[in-house]
Amino acid sequence: MIRKVIFLFLFTTSLLKAQSDMTKGFGLLEKGEFQEAELFFLEYLKTDPDNKTAKLCFGRAVGLSGEPQKATNLFSELLKEYPGDFEILINYNESYLWAKEYEQAKPLYADLVEKYPTKFGAVLGYANTLSNLKEYKLALSWVEKAIQLQPENTSAKISRKFMRLGYANEFVNNQQYGKGEQTLKKIFEDFPEDKDVLINLANLYLIVKEADKAKDIYIRYATTPKDSITALNGIALAEHIDENDKEALEISKSAIRKVAKIDDEALTASTYDRYVQALIWNRKFISAKNKIDSLETHNPNKNWILALKATLGLYTGDAKSSVESYDRILVNDSASFDGNLGKANALFASDRIIPAYNMANSTLKFYKNQKDAKGFIEKLNLMHTPTIEEHAAYTFDNGNNVAFFTNTTVDVPFSTKFRTTVSYFFRNTENSVTDNKATSHVLLAGLQYKLFPKTVLKTVIGLNNSRFLDEAYTQPVLDIKLDMQPFKLQNLTLGYQREVQSFNAELIEREIVQNHYGLNYNLGTNVNFGWYTQLMHTQQSDDNVRNLLFTSLYYNVLRKPALKMGVNFQYITFKDQLPTIYFSPEVYKAVEIFADIRGNISEKTTYMASAATGIQQVEDDDKTAIFRAEASVQRQFSKRFSLNIYGKYSNIASATAAGFEFTEIGVKAKWLFLKKPLFYKSLNLD
Repeated sequence: MIRKVIFLFLFTTSLLKAQSDMTKGFGLLEKGEFQEAELFFLEYLKTDPDNKTAKLCFGRAVGLSGEPQKATNLFSELLKEYPGDFEILINYNESYLWAKEYEQAKPLYADLVEKYPTKFGAVLGYANTLSNLKEYKLALSWVEKAIQLQPENTSAKISRKFMRLGYANEFVNNQQYGKGEQTLKKIFEDFPEDKDVLINLANLYLIVKEADKAKDIYIRYATTPKDSITALNGIALAEHIDENDKEALEISKSAIRKVAKIDDEALTASTYDRYVQALIWNRKFISAKNKIDSLETHNPNKNWILALKATLGLYTGDAKSSVESYDRILVNDSASFDGNLGKANALFASDRIIPAYNMANSTLKFYKNQKDAKGFIEKLNLMHTPTIEEHAAYTFDNGNNVAFFTNTTVDVPFSTKFRTTVSYFFRNTENSVTDNKATSHVLLAGLQYKLFPKTVLKTVIGLNNSRFLDEAYTQPVLDIKLDMQPFKLQNLTLGYQREVQSFNAELIEREIVQNHYGLNYNLGTNVNFGWYTQLMHTQQSDDNVRNLLFTSLYYNVLRKPALKMGVNFQYITFKDQLPTIYFSPEVYKAVEIFADIRGNISEKTTYMASAATGIQQVEDDDKTAIFRAEASVQRQFSKRFSLNIYGKYSNIASATAAGFEFTEIGVKAKWLFLKKPLFYKSLNLD
């Protein structure tokens, strides 16, 4: 925001001497004691009602003490008495600035500078008016003219400083960070190491995630005990952005110790705010909650406390409580940035997509071009934009089977609740020993409907056409799933699937149809542990029956990169044993330990690698070692196109229906073939 410069009177020395009995009133005006000045000049005018200077001073005192419209009327009456008088004109114009009626002031100042192009007060007033209208480029050109008239005038340089601050902020909002940085640094020419500039520079570096530069700026800022605490709070945030959350917490603890020695309510609040944030970043949720409860006792209904409660809710999977906290913030301040965009994120976490869109758009109404709000809407758009995905892979195993398959999928969301998919799958398999060859063509159409937030019904129907030598058959396939979150941090999937075995030529020849009835359950926690379980009962067209239990207990070791380690247990039984046809033991057991890591190679390139090893036992056979591994690299070439290359290997006996050790190498490409969701226009966001 550009600070208004209060103009001093443009009276001549002789006039001031002549009116020496008004000196006290002039002093009150210069010291900003406007109500006292108003009373002084009101009394003075009772003794000298026609004194122009006293009337001007009274008008200024009235306007600056909170009644700008009344001041405008007083100056308007004076202009009738003294038409064209410069001193009255400039005060009349300035009264519109006091009332923040900048649009009305602009043509008045434009006319004034045309008539008086060398009057410093008129030129600077016009520059400030343009600045308040956020016409920074033009404002800066006029403030330069004012400085040319009075090169050492402090008021003009202060005005130029705030114009540049506003101009830099505009550049930052438009993601023109280089220009914003250059504009801020120019202010140092007039005000070396200016604190406003340093804070704005640090914020800019935080936005562009240049944490080291931000920390350097905060070190320069820390020249007093209070400023050193502000700097520590900023450095803690920089460490978080730099993914050093433990260091961020230690710095915040240091700031807490320092602020205890200083009596500054606002600084104390911001320091405890950062400290609790650091606790949350480090997943010390119990400590964070206890501290929030303690702070709330002494600071009821404060927005920063409510924002902390909302943040804690999002981190712990309690999005509903976060929405409630953000609602309370918006009751206190409807224009709150934290309230508007925070609620958008909480609604998204609650799977309420349309309200999330609306809240992000509300944020942009208050904060034009705000980067995070625009990025949030873009994220929602990318999730609901129609896509084409191509998946191609080559596999081979130790049973002399080789196969090549492709799968093309088109996904079209018609709304945030309803989407359709169409896919075509082709697989060609052959055995180099038996010379058996077979092909499969699977055409599927899917419908997905969100019954409630976090409750989605998915249905896929289609046909599987398989050919073996001169024979062919067509079988219907079906997949029905109900995905839901019955409780916080819990996911449950119930499903039925009808599929035709197509792993190798021999299985395709036998036309084995499987009917799977399954349940998948995942329990997350706020202490990094998780538990995943899959139960599946399969009835086959050859009258065989399979039961499968897979359970995994895992621990999230790191967040960035995401490192997960754990133990898996698998138990499978078949009613009938047909080892010459496919893997079908009476009892199969496997125990393994695994690790999974995912992270970023660069801004647009990610990686994934996982490996597991353990022992397996088929019926009463000897235990054998097992090993499986998978790795992939994904490159995001643009916001609408990505490519993934992967490879995987497994010798676990249950990995395929035939029980073969196998290797797969593949590639996946995803393209968003439209720029925005089909329903985007109906949202009325633009």
